[in-house]
Amino acid sequence: MTGAKSGAKSGASPRTSPGTPQRQARAVRLGPRSTAALVLVSAVGVAGFGWPFLAPPDASLNGHAQDAPWLFAGVLVLLVAVVAATISESGLGPKAVAMLGVLAAAGAALRPIGAGTAGLEPMFFLMVLSGRVLGPGFGFVLGSVTMFASALLTGGVGPWMPFQMLSMGWFTMGAGLLPFPDRLRGRGELLMLAAYGFVAAFAYGTIMNMQGWPFLDPEGSTIGLDRDAGVAANLARFVAYCLATSLGWDAGRAVMTVVLTLTLGAPVLKALRRATRRAAFEAPVTFETGDEVSRPT
Repeated sequence: MTGAKSGAKSGASPRTSPGTPQRQARAVRLGPRSTAALVLVSAVGVAGFGWPFLAPPDASLNGHAQDAPWLFAGVLVLLVAVVAATISESGLGPKAVAMLGVLAAAGAALRPIGAGTAGLEPMFFLMVLSGRVLGPGFGFVLGSVTMFASALLTGGVGPWMPFQMLSMGWFTMGAGLLPFPDRLRGRGELLMLAAYGFVAAFAYGTIMNMQGWPFLDPEGSTIGLDRDAGVAANLARFVAYCLATSLGWDAGRAVMTVVLTLTLGAPVLKALRRATRRAAFEAPVTFETGDEVSRPT
């Protein structure tokens, strides 16, 4: 007779002495290959978003500006797939996949609730808390998958979708990189998450503006990209573009993220951490030999 036992019985967390902070479990631990893939896809993403500021006015890239969204969209989809596969290879087990599916479905369902009205998108609050509890590796995958699922749900599929996936991956991963994941709890943690959500909501909107701004007709606007101007002049135009077109939306997103984090953050964090402990992502599995299994008398 043989048997198997888990290093954490029934998914329970290991015992700790009173007052000792318990190490927070991670559904995905980033290894060297996963980190390298994330750096690679992020570098391509920076090029995809920032090419108007990276390419000089006389660069040949400017002559193919209308092709850029499709070119970078195809490359980004492939690179995000490589990142997801690498993280999966490094330990995204069935329990982590199940939690990824549940949270991605919840996030995708939350997005249409506000229908984008004045930037009222409650999914950002869930992404912040999920990234905080489950870590940066899981957070990047969750943000990308959630945005992909919500695009399918709302019919928002287009050349902008890979940029949204990458931006949301960064947004959720950033929450997992916040300090003191094992020690900070209570009001202090909620205030830190609310502050991060506020700043990151504006950052998300600003980054997404860079995806569409270069293709604004410069002839009919004074805030579109001027391919004959320098970086400083175009940066001023971009800031004016953000203030004129998206400030209200970004403010609505930031305020809603703060309000939901401060009001619902405590029970949601508690539920996520309880689910993570019960899933026992990091519990090693050992096997007993026939001699170690107790025999009936």
